[in-house]
Amino acid sequence: MRRLGEVLREQYGEKVYKLSLSSGCSCPNRDGTLGFGGCSFCSAGGSGDFAAAAAPLEMQIEEAKARIAAKTDAKKFIAYYQAYTNTYGDLQRLEALYSEAAAREDVAILSLATRPDCLGDEVMAMLCRLQKRKPVWIELGLQTIHERTAEAFHRGYALPCFAEAYRRLKAAGIPVIVHVIFGLPGESREDMLDTVRYLAALQPPPDGVKLQMLHILRGTELGREYERAPFPLLTMEEYADLVAESVRILPEETVLHRMTGDGPGKLLIAPEWTRNKKRVLNAINARLSAE
Repeated sequence: MRRLGEVLREQYGEKVYKLSLSSGCSCPNRDGTLGFGGCSFCSAGGSGDFAAAAAPLEMQIEEAKARIAAKTDAKKFIAYYQAYTNTYGDLQRLEALYSEAAAREDVAILSLATRPDCLGDEVMAMLCRLQKRKPVWIELGLQTIHERTAEAFHRGYALPCFAEAYRRLKAAGIPVIVHVIFGLPGESREDMLDTVRYLAALQPPPDGVKLQMLHILRGTELGREYERAPFPLLTMEEYADLVAESVRILPEETVLHRMTGDGPGKLLIAPEWTRNKKRVLNAINARLSAE
């Protein structure tokens, strides 16, 4: 199973770096359409706490590039719209925004995080038009295949909704990256790996996966639940083992986009070990090397 960085270097001949941008979208799980407050683990930033503040695109991109200038000399970028639901709202406005990003020479790819229940016919038509200008990736936050878990964190859609959205995206030739969270309350190791096995069995397989440990954040429903009655969380060693086993299960053609994630330091309640990302990655790589 290959990692995203090496795949992008092969395709573009150089490093390609993500710029976290804001589309100004909301989410049907926040604005009252499906619920209020979003998924129970989701912060007020809508999983986009590191994204640029909503502003004109040029300003967002230049600010995002300035933030990463010390880390990379990349000249090509992925316009990454992570926060909230980026196919939800005024489609005319969104198509104009994404077309503006696609028109930039330094933007190689558009990556839009969204929900499977926000991919209707008009949205699909927009994505197909955008795909003719620049490659478009759709990132779907599945997190788990288990309905009891999804209901507990208020995901707001059932697994068949994901399956149908996935089928339609793949039929349209649009790459799909699926998000999975390990450590959701009540899930066993086998429950978590069952989600990975489900993805591995999809035909055609996912273009990419993002694996992440559950972060318990202040200001979220889950954070309040945890502070009232702490529940067991994965250790770093358990998490590293899950990632290594997932790599073994997933098909070779599925690209590993993420092995762990960052929780905003000022909001993180637990687990404390996730604060040291380098240490976590070292633990994962050591486990992978031992395979």
